[in-house]
Amino acid sequence: MQAIIVTGGKQYAVNEGDTLFIEKLDVNAGDSVVFDQVLAIVDGENTKFGTPVVEGAKVDATVVKNGKGKKVRIFKYTPKKGYHKRQGHRQPYTKVEIGKISF
Repeated sequence: MQAIIVTGGKQYAVNEGDTLFIEKLDVNAGDSVVFDQVLAIVDGENTKFGTPVVEGAKVDATVVKNGKGKKVRIFKYTPKKGYHKRQGHRQPYTKVEIGKISF
């Protein structure tokens, strides 16, 4: 069974048992989270598409951990003007494991 969910402004195609990195949620490791914005559910012959979401569908997940991604270096430079700026950024994420897809 596969579902398409929306979280953090992005869409993810998930199966039961998948592990994925999503935008940071305000939950602790070990907590459960429910995604109720389900755009579509594909279960072999049974396929349901929402307008825009499937009514009554939800995806249960468990938070594995919260963390930060690898550092991205930003370097701005203007030639012949003496301007250069160095900056770094680490995007926070939440690692979740998909449990049950129900509709």
